[in-house]
Amino acid sequence: MALLEQAFDLCEDGKFEDALQFYDEALKKEPDNIQALIDKATTLQNIGRLKQSIKFYQKAIDLDSKNTDALVNMGSALHSLEKYDEAIALYDKVIKLDKKNAMALAYKGLSLGEQGKIQDAIKYFKKSLKIDSNYDLPRVSIEMAKEILRNLRKQAKTQ
Repeated sequence: MALLEQAFDLCEDGKFEDALQFYDEALKKEPDNIQALIDKATTLQNIGRLKQSIKFYQKAIDLDSKNTDALVNMGSALHSLEKYDEAIALYDKVIKLDKKNAMALAYKGLSLGEQGKIQDAIKYFKKSLKIDSNYDLPRVSIEMAKEILRNLRKQAKTQ
């Protein structure tokens, strides 16, 4: 669909508000277009309109409950709203559908880390890296998590 391509190009240029108009046009013509729903949600998420983005991810999930892109991205938006348990539930659903989804594993690690479950976070970062050794997010995150653990151990020894 040409409208989606134009919207994508606008997003690439950082013109998110303009892109949203093209997504709206596309969704007027095809309200059940899952890719348009996800792309609009992602665009909304990129400009910080998280609650709106979640509504569009949910519409996509209502149409296809196994759409891993919608599930992971909605989890990411919930994570940004500090709703870590809800985010983890979505990541778990993705992992159940696709055990080799490196992004869901890494994002679950991030949410676990935010909850202070550093050991568990490291476990998920490692799982993600086993699938995609070039994935920067878990590689950087695992180092940060290990540093947090080292600092916690140092604090415990000095008390």
